[in-house]
Amino acid sequence: MSWSNWAGDQTCSPVEQVAPRSREELVQVVARAAAAGRTVKVAGSGHSFTECALTDGVMIHLEGLDRILDSDGEQVKVQAGIVLRDLSRALEERGRAQENLGDIDKQTLAGAISTAGEVVELTADGDSEGLLAARVSLGSLGVISAVTLRTVPAFNLHRVDRVRDLEDVLGSLERDVRENDHYEFFVFPYADNACTISRNRTDAPGRPRGRLSQAVSEVVLGYWLAEGLFRLTRRFHGLIPVFNRRAAPLVSEGDYVERSYRVFSSERRFRFTEMEYALPIEHGPEALRRVLEWVARERYPVAFPVECRMVAADDALLSPSYQRETFYMAVHQYQGMEWRPYFEAVEAIAGEYGGRPHWGKRHMLSSATLAERYPRFGDFLAVRDRLDPGRVFANGYTERCLGA
Repeated sequence: MSWSNWAGDQTCSPVEQVAPRSREELVQVVARAAAAGRTVKVAGSGHSFTECALTDGVMIHLEGLDRILDSDGEQVKVQAGIVLRDLSRALEERGRAQENLGDIDKQTLAGAISTAGEVVELTADGDSEGLLAARVSLGSLGVISAVTLRTVPAFNLHRVDRVRDLEDVLGSLERDVRENDHYEFFVFPYADNACTISRNRTDAPGRPRGRLSQAVSEVVLGYWLAEGLFRLTRRFHGLIPVFNRRAAPLVSEGDYVERSYRVFSSERRFRFTEMEYALPIEHGPEALRRVLEWVARERYPVAFPVECRMVAADDALLSPSYQRETFYMAVHQYQGMEWRPYFEAVEAIAGEYGGRPHWGKRHMLSSATLAERYPRFGDFLAVRDRLDPGRVFANGYTERCLGA
């Protein structure tokens, strides 16, 4: 009955694992567990690097709840177990799309919350505070059964990759963010260049990558070559600076136009662990320089790039981007390599700028520090007390991050 996440570095042994196929079954599972004094967690697709889903109680899998329930113009109501990739394809058939997507599209969705056997519907008009809490909840408010999404007409994106001098990238950051719909870049430690990625809406017809080009990019370079190099550098650390200084041009994907969901997301075939911090956008370049300087000074073996993306402010209570434009800085380490000293150094640097951790990635902070970083932390705890007073949805991770 054991379970492990995608990276294989978080494992647990639930007393029971269940996969309900209806909301009624889901309610019964939660009510039965609560009555027996057991805790409940939802596994999702396992793409979190944290202990968020771990439990020795009841683990719920939502793959049986994966249907579109209703579609009315721009609003689409879907069950929470649907995978983002499948949702994108289903919306495409309806001529619709999600306005934005992350780099990975294998996660499941989130929405209305059921707690301890009761069904609760959270809406902007009915329970606005609960809805703002539920949008980023660490699984601590209940099991998500369905969500209503706002969609947009399906659209194409034009993606352009360029390798540029790192200081040029950092110096023109404000302009590049302003001039592009979506903008990010990544830089390999020990290198002085960066690969920028811009994605912009376009009315131009599709100009997709050819199948051979895509296979070379995603399979040959993105997996076989990268996996081989990562394994080699894991054994011979001295090769890392040499590899990193030449890596950016090899992983750049060029210039093409495709449907939005195909451009937003990418394939990750090799295993790693990750930390990501959200910083005030004006402090991002300085923080990144300090991280790269730390790696060089310590001669730390890091073959993965540091990924940086810019995100608009939002209003979810525990969102890392709450009420501030954000510079996300993500660091990774290949499977089997020591990560803790590197991640601790990054966390310390990010903390000096009020950095907030990405909840799905590794961090070492406790509730006392997190309460200082998130202005609406206390309001979130009040919603938690209301929706899960018996702590049915608690585990060691929520106790560390949210308190008892």
